[in-house]
Amino acid sequence: QLNRFKLECFLSPSDCAPAEQEKLFVQKLRQCCVLFDFLSDPLSDLKWKEVKRAALSEMVEYITHNRNVITEPIYPEVVHVFAVNMFRTLPPSSNPTGAEFDPEEDEPTLEAAWPHLQLVYEFFLRFLESPDFQPNIAKKYIDQKFVMQLLDLFDSEDPRERDFLKTTLHRIYGKFLGLRAYIRKHINNIFYRFIYETEHHNGIAELLEILGSIINGFALPLKEEHKIFLLKVLLPLHKVKSLSVYHPQLAYCVVQFLEKDSTLTEPVVMALLKYWPKTHSPKEVMFLNELEEILDVIEPSEFVKVMEPLFRQLAKCVSSPHFQVAERALYYWNNEYIMSLISDNAAKILPIMFPALYRNSKTHWNKTIHGLIYNALKLFMEMNQKLFDDCTQQFRAEKNKEKAKSKDREEAWIKIENLAKSNPQVSEGHTAVCTCVPSKELKLFPFCLPSEDCLVCCAEHDQSSWALNDILAYDLRSQPCTKSSEMPVN
Repeated sequence: QLNRFKLECFLSPSDCAPAEQEKLFVQKLRQCCVLFDFLSDPLSDLKWKEVKRAALSEMVEYITHNRNVITEPIYPEVVHVFAVNMFRTLPPSSNPTGAEFDPEEDEPTLEAAWPHLQLVYEFFLRFLESPDFQPNIAKKYIDQKFVMQLLDLFDSEDPRERDFLKTTLHRIYGKFLGLRAYIRKHINNIFYRFIYETEHHNGIAELLEILGSIINGFALPLKEEHKIFLLKVLLPLHKVKSLSVYHPQLAYCVVQFLEKDSTLTEPVVMALLKYWPKTHSPKEVMFLNELEEILDVIEPSEFVKVMEPLFRQLAKCVSSPHFQVAERALYYWNNEYIMSLISDNAAKILPIMFPALYRNSKTHWNKTIHGLIYNALKLFMEMNQKLFDDCTQQFRAEKNKEKAKSKDREEAWIKIENLAKSNPQVSEGHTAVCTCVPSKELKLFPFCLPSEDCLVCCAEHDQSSWALNDILAYDLRSQPCTKSSEMPVN
């Protein structure tokens, strides 16, 4: 049964004599350790719930507007109040996980006891931010166990609670130097479990937001531990289905690292290309957004190392039938800094981009894309007219070569069909392996060919034009055969 006798309407500490203030403050704190049931019976104990709410409000005001009130006996009482009210087992998730969860559509489960929890969070934050707060005393009570339990609460579905947790953890990280490494390690463990086991955690965005501030404060040169965190933890976060929930915070962390150490650019860009989405267009747009943020801070010397694989991927994006992907990629040509990088390396980049731009300027279904491609081609032409003309000629030559190859392939099929029709053994339901020159590759044909009409012999001097490897989907055979060797059709 509820210990109602612990709840009394004490005077506010501000209203009593200075000698009694500490004692009354402790009494107020202890009465706030009484818990109420807000979930199964929200209308029960309304009077006592209001008494606790009023006591919490008074303490928030008291600790905010008074100095020298946080004495040493207060520290364990405050930490105990926070622990009793906050450290609890979170209920199972009521929403779908992963890609099925849409934060804009799916309603989060809100904490029923929030009227009290909010005030406890506010009080604890005022406690941490008070000019009277002394970390040397508080570290006896705010230890690794406390931090671990605090981090476990980040999986709460209530965004209001996660927002308070974010601020609280950031204050603790700033004031307790001895806990910093432990906090980073435990956040790493949460990320590892999220990436490789559960793919579900409600607080990834908030944890990344905290890390963005932490990374911003890293001293130079970066420690190896921090580089490993980027490469082994942050970058694999791009693989998770629910990337959209936390991508802005993740991209910010990655860019912060590159601003600290430009030599990390190559492994970061190559990892993004490795994890590039193949079938998820909205996710691809997110990758393009992040890549532009990276290019905004990239050093020219680092750009040279990644430009070829990077623009090969951009060429694929420009060719995407999903107009938002193509549109986002083409917006790169509106970025002045990116254009300056392209201009300095046009001899390498234009031959990669030109075929995709030229082809889609005529074939893409979306008219907006046509206009953006025209703009990109115009900029390339103004950048280097001679190189642009060379790429145009090369593209036309390749197109003519493709047409000739296609024509040769069609003629090859016609010849194969005619030879098959003229072969009397076709109707007998047999095939044969035939070769005229034992030193040549043996091909398995779906019909028997007389030696004098063997297609291998006819094309032995120009096999590339026949494109036999393309048009015949049969295995090579290593054993020689004779004109009469036959095998039944499967």
